[in-house]
This record gives sequence, structure tokens and C-alpha cells, in this order.
Amino acid sequence: MNRRQLLKAAAALPLAQVVLSNTARAQGPYPTRTITMIVPFPAGGQADLAARPVALALERILGKPVIVDNRAGGGGGSVGNAAAARAEADGYTLLMTLSSLAVLPEADRLFDRPVAYEVSQFAPVARVLADPTLLAVPAAAPWKTLQDFVDDAKKRPGEIPYGSSGPYGTLHVAMEMFAGSAGIKLLHVPFRGAGPALTGLLTGTVQALASAPGTLKQQVDDGRMRVLANWGGERIASFPDLPTFKELGYKDVEFYIWAGLFAQAALPAPVMTRLRDAMALAVKAPEVTKTFEAAGSPVAYMDAPEFARFVEADSARLLAAVKKIGKVE
Repeated sequence: MNRRQLLKAAAALPLAQVVLSNTARAQGPYPTRTITMIVPFPAGGQADLAARPVALALERILGKPVIVDNRAGGGGGSVGNAAAARAEADGYTLLMTLSSLAVLPEADRLFDRPVAYEVSQFAPVARVLADPTLLAVPAAAPWKTLQDFVDDAKKRPGEIPYGSSGPYGTLHVAMEMFAGSAGIKLLHVPFRGAGPALTGLLTGTVQALASAPGTLKQQVDDGRMRVLANWGGERIASFPDLPTFKELGYKDVEFYIWAGLFAQAALPAPVMTRLRDAMALAVKAPEVTKTFEAAGSPVAYMDAPEFARFVEADSARLLAAVKKIGKVE
């Protein structure tokens, strides 16, 4: 930019600021219209479980409709995540997503693909759920224990199919962490989300699945599935008799599937404050707490600053795991 252009831009700046100020006043207090909450997976998975009761609570608290938009595709949630990243930073397009948010850009780089989005495009608003994943198999499967499963997998390398929400999604990374530690090779069958992967297990398309307690509890209680191990650091209340991988000797196998609400990084501070305040109320709402507790996934709320630190630490651990896993299909 030359000196003349610079002076022209400087002269126009006060007018631009006035226009922006008047526009902001004309828009009024947030929100003034319908809010869309993108869930980058089909219905039935952990992100969808988190989004629907929270959207209902936010609708009541904010006084405007909050529509859940299941926008699956791209494997692991990349299409929906990218759509939210590109949306205008005005608070009317939010994202309820999972821990795979940080993993997918690294997977794109690993395969020399165009990166769909960057984590830096998002601002964490609140964590809603945080559960260890559980290893589930059909109730009719021959494996009664994790050791049974490992022994059989060693006899039949690459023959036992397991489902996931897509390459390098939460369910895929968890299973590959376990397989690598156990020294076994499994057959990866990616689906368009955790809900379809769960259906794949129920119909026999796959024989194993890593999933959150909230999506498995009813199936286990109904006798349709069996769980063999827990990826968490300790046992959980909804499955108190289920051992952890660490208890069973897999010291480096630990994985949590969390769900959280995000907005765009450029979101105006007053809108972020309004959303944070609304989420602090939403996670205490009966329609949220009752739904989560019934699913065996109690609220695990974190406000934005704490959630941001959590995301940074968890993402570093997951990215290290992805690099260790390397290229897998």
C-alpha cells in the first residue's frame, strides 16, 4: 500500500467505525432470531445426545428457537465442523462436537489432503459431557472377557471387524490405541457416525465398537450387547463392574469421548458472555440432567476458560496418539 492509499484508508476509518457501531446497535441484544446448533454426526451418537436436551434448554433460556442440524459427512465429523468454522461469527451458528475436532486436521495433513478447518477457528463455550469409551460386542459374541477377544484376534489377524464414526474419529482412535497396545490387527469398518456404527453392531455388520456409556447403556441393559473394558482411568458409576484397560494391564490405553459447545473464534465478546451464561443455566436444567443421567452420562460441565485449557491438553494427547497410529484406513 502506497502513502496515498494509506492516507485514504485512514480518512475513511472513522466513518467505517460509525457504520459498524450503528449496525451493532441496530441488531439489538443477542439473540434476535433462530440459532442453529450443528452436530457433525447423524442422530444417535454422543454429540447428538448432548445437543438435543441442551438445545431445548437454551431455547427456553434465550427465548429464541435453537435448531439441531445433524450435518454428517467427511468421516469423523469434518464436514459439520468445517461448516461451523466457515459460518459468520455472530452466535447464530454453533457447533456441538466431540474430541475428534482436534484430530481431523492432523489426519488431513497425515494424508496430504487439504485441511478442512483449523481448531484455531473455534472458541470453546462449554463442555457438556466427558465419558470414557467402552468396548462393546454383541451379546451373542463368543468373547466373555477382554482376554478372550485379544486371544481370538491374535489367531485371526485383520478378521474381526469393528465399527467407527469415520477415519480418525473418536471411536477409531480409541480402538487403534487398544489394538496397538495389545499387538492385534482388527478390520476397520467406518460409518457416517456413532449412531450408524451402533446399528452396525446390533445387525452384525461389525463385531466390536468403542462408544460412550450413554449410547450403550440401554442396549446392554436390554441384553443386546456386552461390554468388555473401559478406556477410563477408573471405573464408572453406570458400569461399576466393568474393568478399565489399565486394570487389565494396558497401561497406555486411556481415552475419553467428550462433547462440547463451540462458536467461532471471532465471536463478539458480549455474545460469548451471553452464551456462557446461558450454558451455565442449561446444564442444570431438568430436561438436561434427567436425560443425561438416564443414559448413564452425567453432566460434566466446564465453562469456557477451563474448557479451553482442557481442550488444549486433551488435543495434545490425542495428536500424539494419531501420530503414533500413523496412516491407517
